[in-house]
Amino acid sequence: MMDWTDRHCRYFHRLITRRALLYTEMVTTGALIHGDVKRHLEFNAEEHHVALQLGGSEPADLAHCAKLAQDWGYDEVNLNCGCPSERVQRGAFGACLMAEPALVADGVKAMLDAVSIPVTVKHRIGIDRVESYEFVRDFVGTLADAGCQVFIVHARNAWLQGLSPKANREVPPLRYELVHRLKRDFPALTIAINGGIVGDEAIAAQLEHVDGVMIGRDAYHQPWHLADWDRRFLGATANPADDRLTVESALVDYMEAQAAQGVAWSHVARHMLGLWHGTPGARRWRQVWSDHHLKGLGAREVFALATRQRLHAEPKPSDQTEAALVLP
Repeated sequence: MMDWTDRHCRYFHRLITRRALLYTEMVTTGALIHGDVKRHLEFNAEEHHVALQLGGSEPADLAHCAKLAQDWGYDEVNLNCGCPSERVQRGAFGACLMAEPALVADGVKAMLDAVSIPVTVKHRIGIDRVESYEFVRDFVGTLADAGCQVFIVHARNAWLQGLSPKANREVPPLRYELVHRLKRDFPALTIAINGGIVGDEAIAAQLEHVDGVMIGRDAYHQPWHLADWDRRFLGATANPADDRLTVESALVDYMEAQAAQGVAWSHVARHMLGLWHGTPGARRWRQVWSDHHLKGLGAREVFALATRQRLHAEPKPSDQTEAALVLP
């Protein structure tokens, strides 16, 4: 989710669910050690609980960055051992680390020694053509011996050669049964599942077998799917938001506050373009918030225009569309 789940995206999602654990986009240890720490680690207090996802392999670097995460107020540090991109492999982290469980275990130990917040690991069920259950079982066992208690398992292999990151989310088959088996074999560990899970019924079905479910792209593209999670899955008596318009209006308030700090509303709005997905007028509404010609307007003005377009979205001849989008 690099370049997707930034702090603006997480603030938006927190308006819809108060209790789901949110994860940052992956941040490399090199970026934190040699780059702008504030730019990478600053977040809104409203985001709690929020986990920093790290990419790296050197135990000392991981420990240093885990300490930074704790100092900045993150609630968890998550080590990414699942990203299959070639760029990540060249940095010797991501899914390729599954071939080096002892090194990952050393990194986990180093982070646990450095911080008091939880240290967790996200990984795949295998790499390349290695499809035996024993491979992922031994990987989890080695890290559990090092002290890791929480594993988020993407139920696909990562093919390190020949597939793009996008294809790696689609081509290797999903094998949920292997993740379910991990939970049976390691009942004391917290095992969460990830990969291809869409909708509340699918989440409920997985929770019959594992302790948690991580949702990525479905939560991003159809964020209103999060709306019932607090009540249905996370012990709340009510959901934080009853309707999408309330959420949109609250995010516009946030856009205005960010504008006072020099952040363009478009940097925030891009994360909510799926809010009205599947409802009448959603396409016209999305066109307004995506229209670069409107960037000179304030967020509240664009909100009013987008709402009007959504509510009055009768089909119009193409030669009227542009005029409709710039009505005062």
